[in-house]
Amino acid sequence: MSFTTPPRPFDVTALFPQLAPLARTATRLHPRPGSPTVHDSHVGGPLLWPADEPWPYCDEPHDRHASTVVHAPGDVRLLRRDLAAADERLRLDPEAPGYTPGELETWERIKVGRPWFDGPVPLLPVSQLYARDVPFPRSADADLLQVLWCPFDHAMAHPKTALFWRSSATVTDVLDAPPEPPVIQSAHYLPEPCLFSPEQVTEYPHPRELDKELRDQLDDRSRWEVIDPIQYNAYAYDPGELYLNNLSTAPGWKSGGWTRWDPTDPVDLSCPECATEAVPLLTIASSEWDSGSETWIAEENRTIPMPVPLGTSDGNFTKIDIAGGYNLQLHACPSYPDHPHIELIQ
Repeated sequence: MSFTTPPRPFDVTALFPQLAPLARTATRLHPRPGSPTVHDSHVGGPLLWPADEPWPYCDEPHDRHASTVVHAPGDVRLLRRDLAAADERLRLDPEAPGYTPGELETWERIKVGRPWFDGPVPLLPVSQLYARDVPFPRSADADLLQVLWCPFDHAMAHPKTALFWRSSATVTDVLDAPPEPPVIQSAHYLPEPCLFSPEQVTEYPHPRELDKELRDQLDDRSRWEVIDPIQYNAYAYDPGELYLNNLSTAPGWKSGGWTRWDPTDPVDLSCPECATEAVPLLTIASSEWDSGSETWIAEENRTIPMPVPLGTSDGNFTKIDIAGGYNLQLHACPSYPDHPHIELIQ
């Protein structure tokens, strides 16, 4: 199924022509639950990984806190299946029990968690992108980007990512059963398998990347007077909110476009190796939309809403949650994509 972003509420370049040359193309990925294969662009599915290439591990220390409860990936998947079954049961019969005795027994067992693990941790597959589906910075001989991470927090409160670029044509013997971490720090770090439905949209810079003169113009309500006040008030309390949430950067999983800065101000994103300015590569989002960005909800989700599982927020189809609802934005060097990438939580 394809997904379509509604037209923006207003043509912002008609009101502010200075924005026109700043337009960038972003590819919204629209992840939705599915059964991806190694030949698909996806979240949380199997990777086209060569059978003769060692699987990557994280051998850095992982801090254990007294309140940390770790779970086996299989337990998380079992819990999700039970919750999905309970959700469907209640959908068909609102008077049905919220859980069965067997489900409750399983949940109580899983809640206790598993023993802590101190050894090297196999990385978890997060996503893979084929260039035929999604444009992204790459060398001429690479048409596949694979993103994995360690399912434990590191220097910041998010998993540490690893990127692998390869030519899919060279992978003739695929690894069937990659190793899996014995435990993960959070169920939010285990992606739910989803297929992408890429769609290109136009973005404009986050307000914090604009010069002061243009920011002041965007904040000047009189500049927006040509817009019907009733229509204007339906989208925002003030001009800054209108531009930020509805006219600048798209929410959700995406590649390319502009960086979204919130809560911090812009920081230096120079490539650590060659100092070239890094560009947005992939946004790993905690949700496809929130209460402030509902104009970005795909048309298809407005007419045929897709349910999300119990315990997850609207639009969180991947079940990933970064630092309590933020995004993990990966930036890559456009000149040499295999240079060290930059991770940014916003």
